[in-house]
Amino acid sequence: MHIWVDADACPGVIKDILYRAAERLQLPLILVANQYLRTPASPWIKAIQVPKGFDVADNHIAEQVQPGDLVITADIPLAAAVIERAATALNPRGEHYTLENIRETLDMRNFMDTLRSSGVETGGPPPFSQGDRQAFAASLDRFLARYQSGR
Repeated sequence: MHIWVDADACPGVIKDILYRAAERLQLPLILVANQYLRTPASPWIKAIQVPKGFDVADNHIAEQVQPGDLVITADIPLAAAVIERAATALNPRGEHYTLENIRETLDMRNFMDTLRSSGVETGGPPPFSQGDRQAFAASLDRFLARYQSGR
C-alpha cells in the first residue's frame, strides 16, 4: 500500500502528520505537486514534481494509484477517479470519500461550480482549523489500523 498526496493544496500540518505516519509504519508516502516540495530525508517519503498545468498532479495520481492505496486530496473529481480504481480517498479535513457518498459529493461540487460560473457568490470552505487537523488524524489512524490488521 502507498499513500499518495495531492500536495499542491494540502495543508502543512497534514503533511507533517503523514510524514510521521509513514516513518512509524514504514509505508511509502508519495507527494505529487507542480512545484518543488521539501520533504524530510527518509526512505519512505518521496516528492514528485509534475509540470505545471490544470490537473497534471491529479492525473498523475489517478494513473499511478493501485487498488488498496490511500490518496489524500480535497479534489472531488480526483477522489472519484481514485474510488473507481478501488483505492481509498480521504480529504485533509478527515472525510472519507466512498462509493456511497462520492456521486452526491461530486454532484454538489458541480452544482456549486455552475453557480460560481454564473456569478453567484458562494463563499469558500471555512479556514482550516485545529478540529480539522484532529479529524484528519483520527480518520487516518482508523484507516491505518484497518490496513495493519489486514496485512
